[in-house]
Amino acid sequence: MRHRSIALCLVISVLAVSACDKLTKPDVDKKVDALNVIDATNLNDIMMTVADPNEAVSYFKRALKQQPDRIDLKRGLAQSLVRDGRATEAVVIWEEIVRDKDVTSEDKVSYADALIRSSEWKQAEAVLNSVPPTHETYRRYRLEAMIADSNKDWERADSFYETAAGLTTQPAGVLNNWGYSKLTRGDEKAAEKLFIEAITYDPSMFTAKNNLVMARAAQQKYSLPVIKMTQIERAELLHTLALAAIRQGDSDVGRGLLQEAIDTHPRHFEAAVRTLEALEKAG
Repeated sequence: MRHRSIALCLVISVLAVSACDKLTKPDVDKKVDALNVIDATNLNDIMMTVADPNEAVSYFKRALKQQPDRIDLKRGLAQSLVRDGRATEAVVIWEEIVRDKDVTSEDKVSYADALIRSSEWKQAEAVLNSVPPTHETYRRYRLEAMIADSNKDWERADSFYETAAGLTTQPAGVLNNWGYSKLTRGDEKAAEKLFIEAITYDPSMFTAKNNLVMARAAQQKYSLPVIKMTQIERAELLHTLALAAIRQGDSDVGRGLLQEAIDTHPRHFEAAVRTLEALEKAG
């Protein structure tokens, strides 16, 4: 017992001396790097995904002034610029990133995305062609489908849309795009089916609801589909149906739908009122 007590006392003494040494002698060799602390708290990820886009742009620009060679900060800036609707500026940053030795295939996909948003379709296609075929991701195939669409290469577009939809648990967006592609080709039935599927995955997607109504109207189906919708959405969809009917020469149907839209809307529906007034004046 005596030996154990002596050993314990020695350990306590060593720890005490060590603690005193740390209190009296500052650790000058360790410099706090604000950016490393930020990385540790995942603030970069937060800025890229949920922070206000404009604030995120300012944050990454400040960070890059301190460490201009960090590719992760360049990625953050480029992605934040895209989120802020400044795709043309983002393209400039992505061009720097793809020249970096640490560039990844996903960087190239993001670069292609920014190019498409800037309407640089041919360059985006060239960038995607440089991505190895083994890089099989939802984002890559979604962009491939959009490019095939722009080239009116329908067979490839359908193949890419189908692949993209199978690579995500949230395919509503790509299904909506696929449906719109079918609608522009004149395949309204296929488009209707895809829009319904998109809404099944995301019942709040108003764009898909509006597109669904247009697909039905193109087939002269002037009734609203049985889907979940708010009262305001119902009024707006009736307005869409009315406009489609009028364009197709079914003015009487359009007039009735406009009146129903006005009666349905919980507030004053200015757009529908103006359209109905114009229709009445036209006779």
